[in-house]
Amino acid sequence: MKKIISLFMMFSVFTLVLAACSSKEDGKGKPTKLVVSTWGFADDFFRPEVYEPFEKKHNVKIVVDSGNNADRLNKVRQANSDVDVIYLSDYYAQQGIDEGLFEKIDAASIPNMEHIYDQAKAPNGADYGPAYTIAQFGIAYNPDEVTAPISSWKDLWSKDLEGKITIPSITSTTGPMFLDAASKVSGSKEFKDDKAFAEMKKIMPNAVKEYGQTSEFVNMFSQGEIAAGPIMEMYFGDLQEAVPNAKFVSPKEGGYAVMNTVNIVKASDQKELAGEFLNYILSKEVQEKSAKAKIDSPVNTEVTLSEKEAKGLTYGEAVINSLHVLDMKVVNENSKQWIDRWNRELAH
Repeated sequence: MKKIISLFMMFSVFTLVLAACSSKEDGKGKPTKLVVSTWGFADDFFRPEVYEPFEKKHNVKIVVDSGNNADRLNKVRQANSDVDVIYLSDYYAQQGIDEGLFEKIDAASIPNMEHIYDQAKAPNGADYGPAYTIAQFGIAYNPDEVTAPISSWKDLWSKDLEGKITIPSITSTTGPMFLDAASKVSGSKEFKDDKAFAEMKKIMPNAVKEYGQTSEFVNMFSQGEIAAGPIMEMYFGDLQEAVPNAKFVSPKEGGYAVMNTVNIVKASDQKELAGEFLNYILSKEVQEKSAKAKIDSPVNTEVTLSEKEAKGLTYGEAVINSLHVLDMKVVNENSKQWIDRWNRELAH
Protein backbone atom coordinates (compact mmCIF):
# COMPACT_ATOMS: atom_id res chain seq x y z
CA MET A 1 0.00 0.00 0.00
CA LYS A 2 2.78 2.41 0.92
CA LYS A 3 4.48 1.63 -2.39
CA ILE A 4 1.29 2.41 -4.27
CA ILE A 5 0.86 5.75 -2.45
CA SER A 6 4.51 6.58 -3.01
CA LEU A 7 4.24 5.79 -6.72
CA PHE A 8 1.06 7.87 -6.95
CA MET A 9 2.75 10.88 -5.29
CA MET A 10 5.77 10.59 -7.59
CA PHE A 11 3.46 10.43 -10.62
CA SER A 12 1.53 13.52 -9.41
CA VAL A 13 4.70 15.55 -8.90
CA PHE A 14 6.02 14.45 -12.29
CA THR A 15 2.73 15.49 -13.93
CA LEU A 16 2.83 18.93 -12.29
CA VAL A 17 6.45 19.50 -13.31
CA LEU A 18 5.66 18.39 -16.85
CA ALA A 19 2.66 20.72 -17.01
CA ALA A 20 4.70 23.66 -15.71
CA CYS A 21 7.47 23.02 -18.21
CA SER A 22 4.97 22.65 -21.03
CA SER A 23 3.30 25.92 -20.00
CA LYS A 24 6.61 27.78 -20.09
CA GLU A 25 7.64 26.22 -23.36
CA ASP A 26 4.45 26.80 -25.35
CA GLY A 27 3.59 30.14 -23.70
CA LYS A 28 0.01 29.01 -23.16
CA GLY A 29 -0.22 29.30 -19.43
CA LYS A 30 -3.14 31.20 -17.93
CA PRO A 31 -2.95 34.82 -19.17
CA THR A 32 -2.12 37.55 -16.68
CA LYS A 33 -4.84 40.16 -16.35
CA LEU A 34 -3.94 43.81 -16.99
CA VAL A 35 -6.70 46.35 -16.30
CA VAL A 36 -6.46 49.47 -18.46
CA SER A 37 -8.62 52.46 -17.57
CA THR A 38 -9.37 54.63 -20.59
CA TRP A 39 -12.10 56.63 -22.30
CA GLY A 40 -13.46 53.75 -24.36
CA PHE A 41 -13.63 55.52 -27.72
CA ALA A 42 -12.39 53.79 -30.90
CA ASP A 43 -12.36 50.38 -29.23
CA ASP A 44 -12.83 48.82 -32.67
CA PHE A 45 -9.33 50.15 -33.44
CA PHE A 46 -7.57 49.66 -30.11
CA ARG A 47 -8.72 46.09 -29.51
CA PRO A 48 -7.29 44.50 -32.70
CA GLU A 49 -4.48 46.95 -33.46
CA VAL A 50 -3.06 47.74 -30.01
CA TYR A 51 -4.33 45.41 -27.31
CA GLU A 52 -4.32 42.05 -29.08
CA PRO A 53 -0.67 42.19 -30.30
CA PHE A 54 0.43 43.04 -26.74
CA GLU A 55 -1.73 40.25 -25.32
CA LYS A 56 -0.20 37.66 -27.65
CA LYS A 57 3.36 38.76 -27.01
CA HIS A 58 3.07 38.85 -23.21
CA ASN A 59 0.38 36.21 -22.61
CA VAL A 60 -1.87 38.89 -21.16
CA LYS A 61 -5.59 39.53 -21.08
CA ILE A 62 -6.30 43.27 -21.23
CA VAL A 63 -9.50 44.28 -19.48
CA VAL A 64 -10.72 47.78 -20.38
CA ASP A 65 -12.39 49.94 -17.74
CA SER A 66 -13.97 52.81 -19.67
CA GLY A 67 -15.53 56.13 -18.71
CA ASN A 68 -14.76 59.84 -18.44
CA ASN A 69 -11.75 61.29 -16.65
CA ALA A 70 -13.53 62.22 -13.42
CA ASP A 71 -15.43 58.98 -12.92
CA ARG A 72 -12.44 56.75 -13.62
CA LEU A 73 -10.16 58.75 -11.33
CA ASN A 74 -12.78 58.52 -8.58
CA LYS A 75 -12.76 54.72 -8.87
CA VAL A 76 -9.02 54.72 -8.20
CA ARG A 77 -9.46 57.17 -5.32
CA GLN A 78 -12.07 54.97 -3.70
CA ALA A 79 -10.25 51.71 -4.48
CA ASN A 80 -13.36 50.54 -6.33
CA SER A 81 -11.38 48.90 -9.12
CA ASP A 82 -8.24 46.87 -9.79
CA VAL A 83 -6.88 49.29 -12.40
CA ASP A 84 -3.21 48.87 -13.32
CA VAL A 85 -2.77 51.51 -16.02
CA ILE A 86 -4.81 54.71 -16.33
CA TYR A 87 -5.18 57.13 -19.23
CA LEU A 88 -6.09 60.68 -18.16
CA SER A 89 -5.82 64.21 -19.47
CA ASP A 90 -2.94 66.07 -17.80
CA TYR A 91 -5.44 68.09 -15.74
CA TYR A 92 -6.84 64.98 -14.05
CA ALA A 93 -3.50 63.20 -13.94
CA GLN A 94 -2.16 66.03 -11.80
CA GLN A 95 -4.97 65.47 -9.30
CA GLY A 96 -4.04 61.80 -9.02
CA ILE A 97 -0.38 62.68 -8.54
CA ASP A 98 -1.16 65.26 -5.85
CA GLU A 99 -3.20 62.62 -4.03
CA GLY A 100 -0.42 60.01 -4.22
CA LEU A 101 -2.41 57.57 -6.37
CA PHE A 102 0.22 56.86 -9.02
CA GLU A 103 3.51 55.00 -8.97
CA LYS A 104 6.70 56.88 -9.70
CA ILE A 105 8.35 55.60 -12.85
CA ASP A 106 11.95 55.13 -13.89
CA ALA A 107 12.27 56.57 -17.40
CA ALA A 108 15.30 54.32 -17.99
CA SER A 109 13.01 51.29 -17.77
CA ILE A 110 10.87 52.68 -20.59
CA PRO A 111 13.31 52.91 -23.56
CA ASN A 112 10.79 54.48 -25.95
CA MET A 113 10.70 57.59 -23.73
CA GLU A 114 13.92 58.56 -25.51
CA HIS A 115 12.05 58.78 -28.80
CA ILE A 116 9.21 61.12 -27.87
CA TYR A 117 9.00 64.91 -27.87
CA ASP A 118 10.50 66.57 -24.81
CA GLN A 119 7.13 68.17 -24.05
CA ALA A 120 5.58 64.71 -23.81
CA LYS A 121 8.18 63.16 -21.51
CA ALA A 122 7.11 64.67 -18.21
CA PRO A 123 3.90 66.73 -18.49
CA ASN A 124 3.23 66.30 -14.78
CA GLY A 125 6.80 65.99 -13.51
CA ALA A 126 9.75 63.71 -14.21
CA ASP A 127 8.59 61.02 -11.79
CA TYR A 128 5.30 60.36 -13.54
CA GLY A 129 3.83 59.04 -16.76
CA PRO A 130 4.37 60.54 -20.21
CA ALA A 131 1.87 61.99 -22.65
CA TYR A 132 1.23 59.36 -25.31
CA THR A 133 -0.47 61.97 -27.52
CA ILE A 134 -0.65 65.76 -27.71
CA ALA A 135 -3.68 67.48 -29.18
CA GLN A 136 -3.93 71.13 -30.14
CA PHE A 137 -6.62 73.40 -28.71
CA GLY A 138 -7.40 76.06 -31.27
CA ILE A 139 -10.39 77.48 -33.15
CA ALA A 140 -12.80 75.95 -35.65
CA TYR A 141 -15.17 78.03 -37.72
CA ASN A 142 -17.55 77.96 -40.66
CA PRO A 143 -16.28 80.49 -43.25
CA ASP A 144 -19.75 80.68 -44.80
CA GLU A 145 -21.21 81.98 -41.53
CA VAL A 146 -18.66 84.64 -40.53
CA THR A 147 -17.96 88.04 -42.05
CA ALA A 148 -14.15 87.69 -41.94
CA PRO A 149 -11.60 84.86 -41.58
CA ILE A 150 -10.66 83.99 -38.01
CA SER A 151 -6.95 83.90 -37.20
CA SER A 152 -6.71 85.03 -33.58
CA TRP A 153 -8.19 84.29 -30.18
CA LYS A 154 -9.20 87.96 -30.15
CA ASP A 155 -11.40 87.43 -33.21
CA LEU A 156 -13.84 85.44 -31.07
CA TRP A 157 -14.62 88.66 -29.19
CA SER A 158 -15.84 90.38 -32.39
CA LYS A 159 -19.36 91.82 -32.25
CA ASP A 160 -20.00 90.13 -35.59
CA LEU A 161 -20.02 86.83 -33.69
CA GLU A 162 -22.69 87.81 -31.17
CA GLY A 163 -24.82 84.74 -30.49
CA LYS A 164 -22.70 82.66 -32.86
CA ILE A 165 -20.08 80.88 -30.75
CA THR A 166 -19.71 78.38 -27.93
CA ILE A 167 -16.95 78.29 -25.32
CA PRO A 168 -15.71 75.48 -23.05
CA SER A 169 -16.98 75.24 -19.50
CA ILE A 170 -14.43 76.15 -16.85
CA THR A 171 -14.80 72.61 -15.45
CA SER A 172 -13.79 71.00 -18.77
CA THR A 173 -10.23 70.04 -19.69
CA THR A 174 -9.85 73.06 -21.98
CA GLY A 175 -11.71 75.57 -19.77
CA PRO A 176 -8.56 76.83 -18.00
CA MET A 177 -6.81 77.11 -21.39
CA PHE A 178 -9.51 79.40 -22.74
CA LEU A 179 -9.32 81.45 -19.54
CA ASP A 180 -5.59 81.82 -20.17
CA ALA A 181 -6.35 82.85 -23.77
CA ALA A 182 -8.69 85.54 -22.40
CA SER A 183 -5.83 86.88 -20.31
CA LYS A 184 -3.68 87.06 -23.44
CA VAL A 185 -6.46 88.88 -25.32
CA SER A 186 -6.35 91.51 -22.56
CA GLY A 187 -2.75 92.22 -23.54
CA SER A 188 -1.13 90.61 -20.50
CA LYS A 189 1.92 88.43 -21.21
CA GLU A 190 1.48 86.63 -17.91
CA PHE A 191 -1.77 85.16 -16.67
CA LYS A 192 -3.82 87.66 -14.65
CA ASP A 193 -7.06 86.47 -13.06
CA ASP A 194 -8.81 89.83 -13.02
CA LYS A 195 -7.94 90.64 -16.62
CA ALA A 196 -8.98 87.19 -17.79
CA PHE A 197 -12.38 87.42 -16.10
CA ALA A 198 -12.90 90.97 -17.37
CA GLU A 199 -12.39 89.71 -20.93
CA MET A 200 -14.66 86.74 -20.31
CA LYS A 201 -17.48 89.11 -19.35
CA LYS A 202 -17.04 90.83 -22.72
CA ILE A 203 -17.28 87.60 -24.73
CA MET A 204 -20.36 86.19 -23.01
CA PRO A 205 -22.87 87.95 -25.33
CA ASN A 206 -21.26 86.04 -28.22
CA ALA A 207 -21.64 82.65 -26.54
CA VAL A 208 -24.80 80.63 -27.15
CA LYS A 209 -23.77 78.31 -24.31
CA GLU A 210 -20.82 76.73 -22.55
CA TYR A 211 -20.06 73.19 -23.65
CA GLY A 212 -18.87 70.45 -21.34
CA GLN A 213 -18.58 67.65 -23.89
CA THR A 214 -17.07 68.04 -27.35
CA SER A 215 -20.10 66.23 -28.79
CA GLU A 216 -22.17 69.29 -27.82
CA PHE A 217 -19.89 71.52 -29.91
CA VAL A 218 -20.12 69.14 -32.87
CA ASN A 219 -23.92 69.01 -32.69
CA MET A 220 -24.34 72.79 -32.46
CA PHE A 221 -21.87 73.37 -35.28
CA SER A 222 -23.42 70.78 -37.60
CA GLN A 223 -26.93 72.14 -36.99
CA GLY A 224 -25.87 75.73 -37.66
CA GLU A 225 -26.51 76.94 -34.12
CA ILE A 226 -22.95 78.27 -33.90
CA ALA A 227 -20.43 79.48 -36.46
CA ALA A 228 -17.22 79.22 -34.44
CA GLY A 229 -15.56 78.31 -31.18
CA PRO A 230 -12.49 76.89 -29.45
CA ILE A 231 -12.05 73.14 -29.85
CA MET A 232 -9.39 70.42 -29.89
CA GLU A 233 -8.06 69.71 -33.37
CA MET A 234 -8.55 65.96 -32.91
CA TYR A 235 -12.32 66.48 -33.22
CA PHE A 236 -12.15 68.64 -36.32
CA GLY A 237 -12.76 65.67 -38.62
CA ASP A 238 -16.21 65.26 -37.06
CA LEU A 239 -16.97 68.90 -37.86
CA GLN A 240 -15.85 68.57 -41.46
CA GLU A 241 -18.10 65.57 -42.01
CA ALA A 242 -21.06 67.82 -41.25
CA VAL A 243 -19.65 71.08 -42.67
CA PRO A 244 -17.09 70.32 -45.42
CA ASN A 245 -15.99 73.97 -45.66
CA ALA A 246 -15.12 74.17 -41.96
CA LYS A 247 -11.66 75.42 -41.07
CA PHE A 248 -9.38 74.85 -38.10
CA VAL A 249 -6.81 77.48 -37.16
CA SER A 250 -3.99 77.67 -34.68
CA PRO A 251 -4.44 81.23 -33.35
CA LYS A 252 -1.57 83.60 -34.06
CA GLU A 253 -1.04 84.04 -30.30
CA GLY A 254 -0.51 80.26 -30.16
CA GLY A 255 -2.71 77.24 -29.56
CA TYR A 256 -2.58 75.12 -26.40
CA ALA A 257 -1.20 71.63 -25.84
CA VAL A 258 -3.76 69.15 -24.54
CA MET A 259 -1.79 66.21 -23.21
CA ASN A 260 -3.30 62.81 -22.63
CA THR A 261 -1.13 60.92 -20.21
CA VAL A 262 -0.73 57.35 -19.05
CA ASN A 263 0.25 56.38 -15.50
CA ILE A 264 0.74 53.27 -13.40
CA VAL A 265 -1.61 53.02 -10.42
CA LYS A 266 0.26 52.67 -7.14
CA ALA A 267 -2.08 49.92 -5.91
CA SER A 268 -1.41 47.78 -9.01
CA ASP A 269 0.10 44.33 -8.47
CA GLN A 270 1.29 44.27 -12.11
CA LYS A 271 3.69 47.22 -12.11
CA GLU A 272 6.36 45.57 -14.26
CA LEU A 273 3.85 44.51 -16.88
CA ALA A 274 2.25 47.97 -16.73
CA GLY A 275 5.67 49.49 -17.47
CA GLU A 276 5.98 47.19 -20.50
CA PHE A 277 2.60 48.44 -21.68
CA LEU A 278 3.67 52.10 -21.31
CA ASN A 279 6.77 51.40 -23.36
CA TYR A 280 4.69 49.60 -25.99
CA ILE A 281 2.18 52.39 -26.57
CA LEU A 282 5.06 54.86 -27.08
CA SER A 283 6.63 52.65 -29.75
CA LYS A 284 6.91 53.78 -33.35
CA GLU A 285 4.71 50.86 -34.42
CA VAL A 286 1.74 51.72 -32.19
CA GLN A 287 2.10 55.48 -32.58
CA GLU A 288 2.19 55.20 -36.38
CA LYS A 289 -0.85 52.90 -36.51
CA SER A 290 -2.84 55.26 -34.30
CA ALA A 291 -1.83 58.34 -36.29
CA LYS A 292 -2.63 56.83 -39.70
CA ALA A 293 -6.02 55.73 -38.40
CA LYS A 294 -6.64 59.35 -37.27
CA ILE A 295 -7.10 58.20 -33.68
CA ASP A 296 -4.28 60.01 -31.85
CA SER A 297 -1.55 62.46 -32.84
CA PRO A 298 1.89 60.86 -32.46
CA VAL A 299 4.51 61.93 -29.93
CA ASN A 300 7.14 59.46 -31.15
CA THR A 301 9.55 61.52 -33.24
CA GLU A 302 10.41 58.54 -35.46
CA VAL A 303 6.89 58.51 -36.93
CA THR A 304 6.86 60.03 -40.42
CA LEU A 305 3.55 61.00 -42.01
CA SER A 306 2.65 62.31 -45.44
CA GLU A 307 0.75 65.59 -45.73
CA LYS A 308 -2.47 63.67 -46.25
CA GLU A 309 -1.82 61.36 -43.29
CA ALA A 310 -0.97 64.31 -41.03
CA LYS A 311 -4.10 66.29 -41.90
CA GLY A 312 -6.18 66.87 -38.79
CA LEU A 313 -3.39 65.74 -36.46
CA THR A 314 -1.12 67.75 -34.19
CA TYR A 315 2.04 66.65 -35.95
CA GLY A 316 5.64 67.79 -36.27
CA GLU A 317 8.20 69.44 -34.04
CA ALA A 318 7.42 72.97 -35.27
CA VAL A 319 3.73 72.60 -34.38
CA ILE A 320 4.42 70.98 -31.01
CA ASN A 321 6.94 73.68 -30.07
CA SER A 322 4.46 76.44 -30.94
CA LEU A 323 1.88 75.34 -28.37
CA HIS A 324 1.38 76.91 -24.96
CA VAL A 325 1.62 74.44 -22.07
CA LEU A 326 -0.22 75.23 -18.85
CA ASP A 327 1.28 74.21 -15.53
CA MET A 328 -1.37 71.77 -14.34
CA LYS A 329 -0.19 71.96 -10.75
CA VAL A 330 -0.98 75.69 -10.78
CA VAL A 331 -4.29 75.01 -12.54
CA ASN A 332 -5.35 72.47 -9.91
CA GLU A 333 -4.32 74.75 -7.07
CA ASN A 334 -6.53 77.53 -8.46
CA SER A 335 -9.36 75.64 -10.12
CA LYS A 336 -11.78 75.84 -7.19
CA GLN A 337 -11.57 79.62 -6.92
CA TRP A 338 -11.80 79.99 -10.72
CA ILE A 339 -14.90 77.78 -10.81
CA ASP A 340 -16.52 79.69 -7.95
CA ARG A 341 -15.78 83.04 -9.58
CA TRP A 342 -16.96 81.80 -12.99
CA ASN A 343 -20.27 80.65 -11.48
CA ARG A 344 -20.75 83.97 -9.69
CA GLU A 345 -19.76 86.30 -12.51
CA LEU A 346 -20.18 84.49 -15.80
CA ALA A 347 -22.44 81.46 -15.74
CA HIS A 348 -25.39 81.67 -18.11
